[in-house]
Amino acid sequence: MMMKPRYLAVAIGLILSCTAQGADISASAIEARFAALEKRLQVAENRAAKAEKRATEAEQQVKTLEARTTSNEQQTRLVAKDVETTGQKTAEVAKRTETLVADNNKNSSDNSGFKFTGYARSGVIMNDSGTSTESGPYVTPAGQTGGAVGRLGNENNTYVELNLEHNQTMASGATSRYKVMLADGQRSYNDWTAATSELNIRQAFVELGSLPTFSGPWKDSTLWAGKRFDRDNFDIHWLDSDIIFLAGTGGGIYDVKWGEDLKSNFSLYGRNFDDLEDKNSDDTRIENYIVTANNYAGPFQWMLSGLRAKNNQDRENTGTRGVTNAADTGFHTLLAYHGDSFYGLREGTSKTALLYGHGLGAEVKALGSDGHLTDDASTLRLATYGITPISKNWSIAPAVLAQQSKDRYVSGDNYKWLTFNTRLIQQITENFELAYEGSYQYMDLDPQGYSDYNKVKGGFYKLTFAPTFKVGDINNMLSRPEIRFFATYMDWSKELDSYSSSDSFGTDGFTAGGQWNFGIQMETWF
Repeated sequence: MMMKPRYLAVAIGLILSCTAQGADISASAIEARFAALEKRLQVAENRAAKAEKRATEAEQQVKTLEARTTSNEQQTRLVAKDVETTGQKTAEVAKRTETLVADNNKNSSDNSGFKFTGYARSGVIMNDSGTSTESGPYVTPAGQTGGAVGRLGNENNTYVELNLEHNQTMASGATSRYKVMLADGQRSYNDWTAATSELNIRQAFVELGSLPTFSGPWKDSTLWAGKRFDRDNFDIHWLDSDIIFLAGTGGGIYDVKWGEDLKSNFSLYGRNFDDLEDKNSDDTRIENYIVTANNYAGPFQWMLSGLRAKNNQDRENTGTRGVTNAADTGFHTLLAYHGDSFYGLREGTSKTALLYGHGLGAEVKALGSDGHLTDDASTLRLATYGITPISKNWSIAPAVLAQQSKDRYVSGDNYKWLTFNTRLIQQITENFELAYEGSYQYMDLDPQGYSDYNKVKGGFYKLTFAPTFKVGDINNMLSRPEIRFFATYMDWSKELDSYSSSDSFGTDGFTAGGQWNFGIQMETWF
């Protein structure tokens, strides 16, 4: 039997050890010991081999785990980077979406599709004898030149506006808006009033906005053409008096932006005056053209207009001093402040405007609507109003209108009037309020015999109490719809009865000394 060198060395060592001890060991005994020793050594070697294998496997597992950990770290970094990139893209998409929504809403509250809006008022009114009575916001002699006295408890007509719009956004981002308004005014209480209807298409126009080929100051501008009320008209609603009302058929551009808070609107409107009575004239049809620049700097507005009506100078107005010819040109200007508080004193809103017109521009409210104004006509008007809450359940809305117009229709005439008006609202429940309105108007009118009007001077006042039901925001004075019951008392200076035989004052049953009106009315807009 061949022995491995290390086994042989062990055996020799054992032999020497035994010899040294003097032991009597036979060859067979030595061989048996060698066999046992070799067996033990084989077992140890196997165990060492297994341990080495396990160590190798463990080392391999460690390397595999390290590789997996490195891969996971790399994947984690990649995921984090993807998340960051996705967040940036999401923010960019949100920003683009916000910009698109803002652009689409620029000309309309809806992005696309059809939109239906409207306004209406209707009611019945009677005096304390249970019969018809004279009424209206312009019932006084000063009303002929724009002197309103307040509408609450003072209206007897049905007036309806129906607006249909179509808004569209193109793939390029450009927008279009088409609007048509159908309106009718009626004083009859009957259910069928076709014979006395004043049905009319008051507006029909198209706007084009956000045109991608426009840049610079024109980038966010809106083109329009057609028949319309100007977008920037504004009024004192509870007086039923516009501060400025520009309307007709024409075209223009809105929102030409020169700076962050500086923009301009430009327009050309055409209107028609009554035909001339002189049938020998070559052209009896008079067309009036109005060119307007409307400029805004923050809350301030400056409007400047020029008017031209060829051949209108052939129109003749007759007064006590003889004949005065009408104007064929004129100009008009307005300076206004649109406040976001109640005159800077408290929360609310307020607006103030100073208007001046000369010649054809001397009709300062309904610009370009009066063809009888003279070359020397001049008018100055002040208009201001505000709305503010004065306690939890009370709101107040005062208004002032004042005007002086000279040489308006004939040489030497003079129309002066001043109106103070205040409406108070008391909220009782979320659906019921009490409305109070008081008006006082002073007038000094000297028409110099124009249209057989007589010189008068005096005052008028009106008081109204109106229990009102509504379903909108009871704290918002201008929220609608609402249904009101009302009682109105009015009186005026006796001298005003003699102003004219054709106006309301002085007619049978409507003279100075006090008048009561009662009625019910609804008003709505949406």
